[in-house]
Amino acid sequence: MKDRRQFPVIESRQMDHLRVFHDVARALTSSLELEEILGAIMDKMAQFFGPEKWSMLMVDEKSSELYYAIAVGENAESLKGLRVPLGEGVAGWVASTGNPLVVPDVALDPHWSAFANKHPDLMIKSIACVPVRSGNKTLGVIQLLNSKLDLMSEYSISFLRILCDYAAIAIQNARSMTLIQELTITDDVTGLFNPRHLYTMLEEHVASGRVFSLMFVDLDHFKSVNDTHGHLIGSRLLAEIGNLMKRSLGPHNSAFRYGGDEFVALLPGMGKSAASGTTMALREDLRTARFLEGAGLALSASGSFGLATFPEDGDTVQAILRAADTMMYEAKVTRDSVAVAGKGLVGAAAKIAIDSGSRRSVSEILVGRDAVPRG
Repeated sequence: MKDRRQFPVIESRQMDHLRVFHDVARALTSSLELEEILGAIMDKMAQFFGPEKWSMLMVDEKSSELYYAIAVGENAESLKGLRVPLGEGVAGWVASTGNPLVVPDVALDPHWSAFANKHPDLMIKSIACVPVRSGNKTLGVIQLLNSKLDLMSEYSISFLRILCDYAAIAIQNARSMTLIQELTITDDVTGLFNPRHLYTMLEEHVASGRVFSLMFVDLDHFKSVNDTHGHLIGSRLLAEIGNLMKRSLGPHNSAFRYGGDEFVALLPGMGKSAASGTTMALREDLRTARFLEGAGLALSASGSFGLATFPEDGDTVQAILRAADTMMYEAKVTRDSVAVAGKGLVGAAAKIAIDSGSRRSVSEILVGRDAVPRG
């Protein structure tokens, strides 16, 4: 006897949805590149809803603003770099409230009709704007302007929200991967890059053949800090010195904690003359700074600096490392000094500090015997 049970027929629109979900799920599992995945999701949305303009805006938590991560349609180029405060406009309202907004015809909605009239350049006829959320947190919004109105049904909006959930998964996965990558190349005490990343970057720079300089820094009398104040204070001092290095060197140079109280700076594109100036400036910044004021201390510090330049002082990774390290040890003979490969000692500080008629050694200053109580 034949089975006469009736099976539901999948409509063509539902089949389209299944294909979209399949394609998006495949993108999520085949790549961790955020831009690639979000592009795939947004392309599927555009194919289904046919908007004249569409965009994805991401939340910048530090500034409480939205920025355009993806924008397609007329005047899309003008949106690059544009930021929208949370709470303002369509996207800002959706991001701040976490609620979707669907207006099939702005002419029939007094509020959004006024908004459309205030922004005639946008030529808004319909709006579909949905938050991209993870838990109770809004990560961004997807905004479709002037979509096919006959598709703005409850079913279609549910479909749009599911795609937004996919986008949220992609964003969280990408952020997790970024965090993992940062942890593998970052020193956990100072937040600077670690030696593993230094070797990777050196190999890349040597392979490129372009000029760069390498700076080694060894803190003077750092053991005295640990002996006097303890290892916790010592670690905090290393962290503050790491922050000073990043500020002093600027965004185009890279700072590393090499181990213990040794630091390294990679100076791309800098020949010996420019790198010497940068090194002398960092040395002076270190000498004049006061550290751990938040702990009621005002510790001073100094360092011994060694500098070498690729390729003249070494044309391999090991050779340039050895050259900079050798110069650092030459500077350590006098301390608070700079030694440059091929030139020797080029900068040395006085070893005695004068204060109120008393003479104190640099090591005494470093461990905080001149610490200034707060207040």
